Amino acid sequence: MRIGFAVPQSGPWATPENMRRIAVRAEELGYHDLWTFQRVLYPVGHDMGPTYRSVHDPVVTLAHLSGVTGRIGLAVAVINTYVQPVVLAKQLATLQTVSGGRLIAGLGLGWLPEEFEAAGTGFEQRGRRGEEFVEVLRKAWGDDPVEHAGAFYRVPPSHIDPKPLPGPPPILLGGTAEVALRRAARLADGWVSSSREDLASIAGRVELIKAELAASGRDAAGFRFVCRGVTQVRDEAGERPLTGPYDKIRADVEKLAAAGVTDVFHDLNFDREFVGLDAKEALRRAEEALEALAP
Repeated sequence: MRIGFAVPQSGPWATPENMRRIAVRAEELGYHDLWTFQRVLYPVGHDMGPTYRSVHDPVVTLAHLSGVTGRIGLAVAVINTYVQPVVLAKQLATLQTVSGGRLIAGLGLGWLPEEFEAAGTGFEQRGRRGEEFVEVLRKAWGDDPVEHAGAFYRVPPSHIDPKPLPGPPPILLGGTAEVALRRAARLADGWVSSSREDLASIAGRVELIKAELAASGRDAAGFRFVCRGVTQVRDEAGERPLTGPYDKIRADVEKLAAAGVTDVFHDLNFDREFVGLDAKEALRRAEEALEALAP
């Protein structure tokens, strides 16, 4: 199993210095990937909670960290498809190239209407839009010239260069509904769970995706089943997976592996207690967790 760690991205601990410190130490300890997420805005009066209140951009964050690391993967879970796909394709292709091919590109349909409104994109037909979005990305990274005329996007015959080196990054798709799981199996290189996923039931989602892969004639061997670990370090064991002392969290990771999960990343940003800490104390706890949960 690949074990990752989410970089400081939300709240007081998400300083550039802390980002670099966590990234470098995670690479030293043998973690496989660094993970980020996206939240563009926080509507006034919304009750999403502190994790989403102040969030750095994931692509810029990963580009910055690519310059202070040399081996560890650089992943985002997820960028939502209300942005323009050709512009994102250019950004991700450049990040893939400058990082030496370490990018993992996670995409999601999005669920916050206000972000769609601010992006000038319709909230309806998100599933169809997302499928075409993936098609445009793959064309931009592989075809020459690139041309596309679809229901949502049009690209006139164009050269979109340079292509990502050493090749296109793998694409993960998020989602929890059955249609989203089947979509990931048909179109993507992997699936990533959400922060609200019931990890105790994740084996069923893995099996559904594997069945869809088989029905589509795809080999499940290279498909990635990625778990966003809302990891909450506590003195007492909690009922929720990945909550409790370190030995319980490590045992939960083993259970996820037995359920068919191929990747787990520990994300302290989604612990509401953690993101309320001051930057110094948060960094201390994060470095302790890095050591205790290392592969």
